[in-house]
Amino acid sequence: MEAEIVDRSPAQPDSGAKRRQVIDGARAVFLNVGFDGASMNDIARAAGVSKGTLYAYFDSKEQLFEALIREERAQQAERLCVFPAEGGDPAELLRDFGRRLLEMVLRPEIIAQVRVVIAATARFPQLGRTFYESGPHYGIQRLAARLASFSKAGTLAVEDADMAARQFTSLCCSDLQKQVLFGVVTSVTAEQIEAAVDSALELFLKVYAPSAPPAA
Repeated sequence: MEAEIVDRSPAQPDSGAKRRQVIDGARAVFLNVGFDGASMNDIARAAGVSKGTLYAYFDSKEQLFEALIREERAQQAERLCVFPAEGGDPAELLRDFGRRLLEMVLRPEIIAQVRVVIAATARFPQLGRTFYESGPHYGIQRLAARLASFSKAGTLAVEDADMAARQFTSLCCSDLQKQVLFGVVTSVTAEQIEAAVDSALELFLKVYAPSAPPAA
């Protein structure tokens, strides 16, 4: 049998659209069969490209999966962290952020992606780090910056903004996300999301609300 010749020539001028085609095909395969079950042949077939085209963009399945994670998580984090102009009411901003966060992490496609990443991370730790750094870590940094501005304005009393941001996101996601991730339930209602965020916000503000000025 003749050995397959893989063309690794540089990508052509339509590289942006073709790369997107590859990414879309890879997403479908990874979510369907997982990281271990996926092959470059499967991905090329799902993307409708040759293996030569696939290898012109990515040298390995690991590199392709990492690019997919980085791209999608960064876009999700950017959409999540669109905050209004400086100022405003911390409770309103945090309530809105918490609801958007919980709605995002509970989407079926996000749950499926998290499961694939967890399964792959034991053998490929870089994939887990990429997932965390381009998604959760980015969101925490952006929220921390906003919490620091509230503290500076005196509307919150936050000494460690990074820690406070981690605490708030954990409070919002904790049990509902775990229930869906581990298959205890398949979906949650808008009312459950609102209740989880309102409870998280109540606890958060008990710790970080500014002290009332002493009575005259």
